[in-house]
Amino acid sequence: MPKSPELFSLIFFALAMSASSLAQVSSKPTNINSSAAEHAVTLAESGHCSEALPLLSKSAAHLTDKALQKRAGLDGVRCATLLQRWDSLSEFARILNEQFPRDPDVLYVLVHAYSDLSSQAARELAETAPTSIPALEMDAETNELQGKWDQAEKDYRKILEKNPRYPGIHFRLARLLLSKPNPPADFQDQARKELDEELAIDPTNAGAEYILGEIALQARDFDEAIKHLSRATQLDPNFGEAYLGLGVALSEEKRYAEAITPLETAVKLEPTNPMAHYSLGTAYARSGRKEDAEHQFAIQQAEQQGGAQGGQNPQ
Repeated sequence: MPKSPELFSLIFFALAMSASSLAQVSSKPTNINSSAAEHAVTLAESGHCSEALPLLSKSAAHLTDKALQKRAGLDGVRCATLLQRWDSLSEFARILNEQFPRDPDVLYVLVHAYSDLSSQAARELAETAPTSIPALEMDAETNELQGKWDQAEKDYRKILEKNPRYPGIHFRLARLLLSKPNPPADFQDQARKELDEELAIDPTNAGAEYILGEIALQARDFDEAIKHLSRATQLDPNFGEAYLGLGVALSEEKRYAEAITPLETAVKLEPTNPMAHYSLGTAYARSGRKEDAEHQFAIQQAEQQGGAQGGQNPQ
């Protein structure tokens, strides 16, 4: 049955009133959240974290007042840490990181928040699965960072006893051998063996290919270096150091024209690396591109002056 114009008018009026009511209802939570947040930050900043934390959790993500949201987030991190509410701490960190990505106050607090979350996860791992591979891996990494080379090696070896084909461990053993302050005389041979075993387990490990290339480069085995460094760039197209090493190896073979492409890529990926600019400048100069070479040498000098004072010239 057709509807009269009057009926359409009534329907339109009813819909308009309904939309208006919904808009009013939807606007209320923002006011409530702001009010609750003001109360919550006052509680938090007066030392009442137990009462403040639930209110901060409910309101922090929805505030439109950025100054208040920042206070709520920072107070939330502090209270969640104090009360050891790790889920809440993670959520406040997410909000702050999302809403204030470059704020120095926020970044400072996030450093500590992520450190606390990391420490808590490490404690839980150590308590719940102390002999698991992840726990051994965490211990090994910690010992390696602290310079406890022998203990780190023992931890890595324990992992391989549990799983001889666990990826990444032979690579880390090689890295450890190359990092020791007083390595054995045949440390490079040992490292090569570990890296070969890593690639047998994980042929896509660009880091293993890169280190093999660097070892060959130091030994002046340029054909071997070019092979491994080329493979590293194929496995990881954003591996700036691998492109640099490849360009250097090609230049050592006097293949300057071929060296230009990987060195240009290295400069794009690592524009503040003076060695990359110097190596590219050298390849340009040896290829007859004098102006391009001078430009790269100028950048190299500028980067060196902008970096650590007194650094040696790559030449």
